[in-house]
Amino acid sequence: MKTDIHPEYMECTVTCTCGETFTTRATKPEIRLEICSKCHPFFTGTQKIVDTEGRVERFIKKYGLQEKYKDSGIGSEQQAEAGEQEAAEVEQ
Repeated sequence: MKTDIHPEYMECTVTCTCGETFTTRATKPEIRLEICSKCHPFFTGTQKIVDTEGRVERFIKKYGLQEKYKDSGIGSEQQAEAGEQEAAEVEQ
């Protein structure tokens, strides 16, 4: 076997954007994560939907899932705008 071909294996500090920090071993002294097991929706049981340009609302409307997501707050901005427009039409 060849000698001195493997990288050095050292203690590593892993830091998440949520503030969670833990120590492990790796070839780098520091690793920064965007998401970890403390803040990932799969492990926390919370669902975070990031809506870009109304895609979620279009999907919900297309497949008729309004009743399922009625109380979840998905698309609440657009629903609020539509409600304001309807109220303005009724007043006129």
